[in-house]
Amino acid sequence: MKTAVKTDLFASKAPLEWAVIANGTLSTAQIPIDSNGQVVEGGIEAQARQTMDNFKHTIEAAGLTMADVTQVLIYVTDRSQLPVFNQVYAEYFEAPYPNRAAMIVAGLAREEMLCEIVAYAAVPA
Repeated sequence: MKTAVKTDLFASKAPLEWAVIANGTLSTAQIPIDSNGQVVEGGIEAQARQTMDNFKHTIEAAGLTMADVTQVLIYVTDRSQLPVFNQVYAEYFEAPYPNRAAMIVAGLAREEMLCEIVAYAAVPA
C-alpha cells in the first residue's frame, strides 16, 4: 500500500504525487518550481536552491528530517552546473551524507529546467 505525502507545493496537472511512502520508504522527485508552478529564474544556483527547498519541505511534510534521506540522484543539464549544485546541496545535509549519484542529461521535462532530483528516505516504523 502506498500513501501520498500531502505538501504545500504547487498542485501539478500531471498525474503525479510529489512524494509517496510505501514499504518504509519515501520516494520523491523535485524540480525548481515556485508556488505558482513556474520554473524559477536566476540560473543553476537559484534553481538548485528552489529544488532543495521543495525537497526539504516535502521531507518535513512527511514528518521526516533530512537525516532520514538515504539516496539522492541529481540531474543537471551541463557538467559546469554540478559544482554549483553541490555547493547548495551541501547546505542541506550533515554527515553521514546520503548515498548519491549525479547525471549530466541532455534535457529535462521543461526546457528551462537546469536541474532535478530523485530521492529516497527511510521512514521509521
